[in-house]
Amino acid sequence: MSDEKIKLLVLSGPTGSGKSELAVRVAERIGGEIVNADSMQVYRGMDIGTAKPPAEALARVPHHLLSIVAPDQNFTASDFRREAAAAIADIDGRGKKAIVVGGTGLYIRALLEGLVDSPTADPELRLQFAELTGEELLRRLFLVDPETASRLHANDRVRLIRALEVFNQTGRPISAFRSEHAFSGSYYRTLKMAIRVERPELYRRIDSRVEQMLQDGLVAEVGSLLARGYGTELKAMRSIGYKEISAHLAGETTLDEAVSLIKRDTRRYAKRQMTWFCKESEINWLEYPESFATILAHVIQFFG
Repeated sequence: MSDEKIKLLVLSGPTGSGKSELAVRVAERIGGEIVNADSMQVYRGMDIGTAKPPAEALARVPHHLLSIVAPDQNFTASDFRREAAAAIADIDGRGKKAIVVGGTGLYIRALLEGLVDSPTADPELRLQFAELTGEELLRRLFLVDPETASRLHANDRVRLIRALEVFNQTGRPISAFRSEHAFSGSYYRTLKMAIRVERPELYRRIDSRVEQMLQDGLVAEVGSLLARGYGTELKAMRSIGYKEISAHLAGETTLDEAVSLIKRDTRRYAKRQMTWFCKESEINWLEYPESFATILAHVIQFFG
C-alpha cells in the first residue's frame, strides 16, 4: 500500500534559514516543482513583507500556492491542505517531483497527517470568552480539560478560547478529539529536511533581511494595501511587518521603532518555529549551504 503513496520532499526550518533558495536549487536538479507552505505567502499583494521568492527564482522553477487569495479572505490549514493536495497530485501526474517548502508547521502537519475533526468556530461563544482575562480562561479550561490547559499559557488566548469553545459545543475536551486523531495517518511517503542555523547567525540574517525589505519598498507595499481598503483588523494585516508599518503610517511609531519591532518579533517567531520543528519526528537537520551536496544526494536517493 505504501508504494502507492506519492513521494514528497518537505523542506522546513525557521524564517531566514534559506529554505526557498535551497528548494529552487534542489528542484532544478531533480525536475521538481515547489508547493508553498508559508501561511502568509498565500496572500496577493503581500510580497515584500512575506519574503516571497524573487521573480528570478519563480522563473527558474514552477511555484504553487503563492498569491492565491486576497488579504481579506480567510485561509485556514484545512484550505491549505485541500489546495496543496491538489497541486501535489497535479505535479505527480505530470511526472514531476513535489517539494513542499515553508515554515508554517501546522500547514505541513495538516497536509501530511490530516486535521482534528472538531467543530467549527462559534462567533457568539468567542465574543463571550473575549471579555475574560487569560488567567480566567486558563482557570476554566483546567476544570474541563486539564490535559490541554497544562500545555498552555495564560497569554495564549487563541488556543485557550478554541479549547473552551470546543468543550462548550460538544461537552468533550479538545484533547479527546486530538487523541482520537493522534495525527496518525500519513498520506504521503515523505523525506523531511530542515535547515539548522546557529542562533546568532540566524538572528543576523533576520535583521539583514528586514533591512532589505525596507530597501525593497515595504513601507510603500503596506501603504498600498491600506489605501485599497485592507484594514489593520484583518488577520493578514496583523502579521509581522504589516502591523508595525501600519502603526508607523498611522503616526503611532517612528520608522526606526517599527523596524526594531519587526526584527524583534521575527526573531521571536523564528524561535517558536524552531521549537515546533524540533518536536516533529523524522526531520533530518542539515546545514545549508555547506551541506548542499549531502542534501542533494539524500534527495536523489529518496526519489530514485
